[in-house]
Amino acid sequence: MTSSDTLTAPIPDAQTREVGGVQVDVVRTAGCRMKRVIYPPGFRWSTDLKPVVGTDLCMHAHVGFLAQGSIGIEYADGCKKEFTAPEMIAVEPGHDGWVIGDAVAVVVEVDFEGETASKVGMPAVHSHGDAQAARR
Repeated sequence: MTSSDTLTAPIPDAQTREVGGVQVDVVRTAGCRMKRVIYPPGFRWSTDLKPVVGTDLCMHAHVGFLAQGSIGIEYADGCKKEFTAPEMIAVEPGHDGWVIGDAVAVVVEVDFEGETASKVGMPAVHSHGDAQAARR
């Protein structure tokens, strides 16, 4: 994906890959990975990535900043949340997610390769008791 928009323009030295129609740019820095994820309009995790990943729900924690667009998430227990840029996000493992509307959604997040939830104090999967703490 190329663009004159600096939010979606190529990042020097980033490892870029596309999976399930999603562009993921990764740069290792300060003991973690910083990721820019560009979700296209119409994207839904359960449709586009579930067949690739092989789990019923996305089991990654997402902690970062929604810089553009709107996204929705739903946990296994039916809890739903919508985020609209500009907004900080904290999404616990065990969710479905989708882009709302006709614009791409751009998320900048910190990632600890499978240890993100524990490193930032989130539960291993969504629970009502820990959801408020995860947002602080």
